[in-house]
Amino acid sequence: MSDGTARVRQLRSGPSDEPQVELWVFGLNHRTAPVELREKLAFPEEDLADVLRRALAAVPVDEAVLLSTCNRVELVAVSARDVDIVEHVTQFFARERNVTASTIAAHCYVHRGKQALQHVFRVASSLDSMMVGEPQILGQMKEQFRLAVEGAAASRILRRCFERSFTVAKRVRSETGVAGKAVSLSSAAVELARRIFDDLGDKTAMLIGAGKMSELAARHFVAQGIASVIVTNRSFDRAVDLARGFGGTPVPFEKYPQYLPLADVVLGSVTTSGYLLGPSQLHDVLRARRRKPMFFIDLGVPRNFDPAINDLDDVYLYNIDDLAHVADDHRAEREKEAVQAEEIVREETDRFWRWISRRDMTPTIVALRGKLDGIRRTELERALVALRKLEPDERRALEAMTQAIVNKILHPPLSVLKQLALQDGAEASEVAELVHRLFALEPAEAGEAADADDEP
Repeated sequence: MSDGTARVRQLRSGPSDEPQVELWVFGLNHRTAPVELREKLAFPEEDLADVLRRALAAVPVDEAVLLSTCNRVELVAVSARDVDIVEHVTQFFARERNVTASTIAAHCYVHRGKQALQHVFRVASSLDSMMVGEPQILGQMKEQFRLAVEGAAASRILRRCFERSFTVAKRVRSETGVAGKAVSLSSAAVELARRIFDDLGDKTAMLIGAGKMSELAARHFVAQGIASVIVTNRSFDRAVDLARGFGGTPVPFEKYPQYLPLADVVLGSVTTSGYLLGPSQLHDVLRARRRKPMFFIDLGVPRNFDPAINDLDDVYLYNIDDLAHVADDHRAEREKEAVQAEEIVREETDRFWRWISRRDMTPTIVALRGKLDGIRRTELERALVALRKLEPDERRALEAMTQAIVNKILHPPLSVLKQLALQDGAEASEVAELVHRLFALEPAEAGEAADADDEP
């Protein structure tokens, strides 16, 4: 880096100037990593605030939001433009989850700039989900974004990005049929159970966990004519509420193993640090059932059921990745609707990116105008000292003339700068640095550059 460039960057990143920034997404999801790895990297929601604090201390970023769901773990972050955060984030995740950096690097993806913004919009709109159109991801993003804001990890840039992503998601759902064609994990699980048992009219389902996924599964089971539903949850009151809504039977969490012999279908969707059920616990259950088949659906990340139970006779286990294949029958319909949704996302991405680019360019425009107007005022005042006999009208005419000269000089360069701000952010940054060097500009005052925060 030349001394001149360093000086320009120092000037532009002064305390009264908005720094040049880069938007990042670093993560892995159901397309790039198996559930075995995703469960190792998943963060419990109650830990997200502390993890974010550690991330801000360990990674050279100014803002960050951590997304952790059953299908993805992502860090959305803002850094200085000339900082590469990839290695820092890789090492951070490796330390936090005791996974080798090489394993993470082999399964992760990195988006930056406009591509990162578009990715955030696609995730919020459920276009990057395992089940395109499913509604759960938006609620999860809102909650995890709220935690970042409350912990002061997300501020000016990410607040605008995420708030805009929620608006984009709302527009996608209202203007396209993506949500109407959606197949949720819960509905896919019930569809798989129906295929295996053919008729659910004489079957019992046990739901371990009473969250949103279990509630949706209960609704689908009832719609498919399931004979009975057993609900258990760490909070027994929540189990009672859910069971009451579907005419099911609530059981205390510590006693649910006693009811397993009654269950033909067992769906697990609780947060757990270890397996709830393994082979040794099912031998007596299968004997009590006289070897009638049991179907286990594991929607947990980390997983609820030991994969080894699939080796038992008369036991069939499917995890969250297996359910993606169930949705294939509906994929063509969803993808047809998703074409319009993707166009909305691209349009909104372009619009918001213009706002981010203008944030980069506005201080330069304000500083250039201020520099030339300052010269004009200084020279005018010097001339007026020598022209003391001018009448007030003549003074006003001289003022107007000098202002017109400056405006005409500024019009071509400001037009170019504004046009660049609407196009490529990287090119705009390079031109802005050149303008600062040519005119020896000082950083614009924060108040003068306020229009950089106009709504996109």
